[in-house]
Amino acid sequence: MANRISQLLSHWSENRDKHLWVLATIIQTDGSSYRKAGAMMLINDMGQYFGLLSGGCLESDIMRQARRCWDNQQNRIIEYDMREEEDLAWQLGIGCGGMVRILLQPVNADNDYLQLDVLNGCLEQRQKAEYHQQIDEGLPLNKVLEVIDKQQTLAASIQVAGAVEFFVQQLSPAPLLAVFGAGVDAKPVVSIAAELGWQVLLIDPRMGYAKTEFFTKASQIIRQPFVELQSATWLQQIDAALILTHNIKLDASALTLVQSSSAKYVGLLGPTHRTDRVLDIANLTRNDLTKPLANPVGLRLGGELPESIALSMLAEVHAALENADGLSISGVLNQ
Repeated sequence: MANRISQLLSHWSENRDKHLWVLATIIQTDGSSYRKAGAMMLINDMGQYFGLLSGGCLESDIMRQARRCWDNQQNRIIEYDMREEEDLAWQLGIGCGGMVRILLQPVNADNDYLQLDVLNGCLEQRQKAEYHQQIDEGLPLNKVLEVIDKQQTLAASIQVAGAVEFFVQQLSPAPLLAVFGAGVDAKPVVSIAAELGWQVLLIDPRMGYAKTEFFTKASQIIRQPFVELQSATWLQQIDAALILTHNIKLDASALTLVQSSSAKYVGLLGPTHRTDRVLDIANLTRNDLTKPLANPVGLRLGGELPESIALSMLAEVHAALENADGLSISGVLNQ
């Protein structure tokens, strides 16, 4: 199931004029809910939907409600209140105990496709965008604004312009992960990252590595020496880097390369005594590093198989990109 906005738009873009479409967006929640304001789902007249607005319990009714948008080509606003016993959501046995308000909007040429093609273009160019959706039950009127200040953050919210309400949120491109090294243990890293909706660059100059048939989920495979990549455009676009070539010299070259990158997270596989040798070859000290180095890399999840190690590494990357602490929510592991 593809749930990230860039994935939804990719599915939609390929079939934009082949089907009737409705964009469903959570614009308000109160109390407990599976997804929060800003979550989106695209629905077509074939009964297909891309994305989730609940744990799967509301989707069939949302699709039923969406069909009414095709009748009059106007917005609809629906609400599920799990706090009220009389509400449909209660009858469905959801039990989350919260309220979810959803905006349904038909998507077609007459309303400029809600500017979803513009939004998709921004995200494909790895540009952050601000998406404005008019909240009423009339004809849809949405607009996309490019966010100039990349460090600016805006919480999804309802804003008022004159007498018109808009739901406004910032949407960012999918995280871009650079994986240096295409050994056996890189396979689950690429697969799991792709399942998360991330874009994955796989970089390895060695003959016999980085074969396309082994890494079908990679967004791009690069087979150049790391020293030749200093001016690569993607170097200033990556959000995280994992170095796992299992070759000290290649690790040193990759570590040197990412020092000038945009990566917020850099992880190096291997014990600390090995890292000391990598740093020596790279002619670097820990004080020379321009960003913190995660080494040993990953969270303490246990397990020694490649899949377990991949999960451990990606869990730490995920926490870093989401500014989370990576701890148990319930605290059960500390008991």
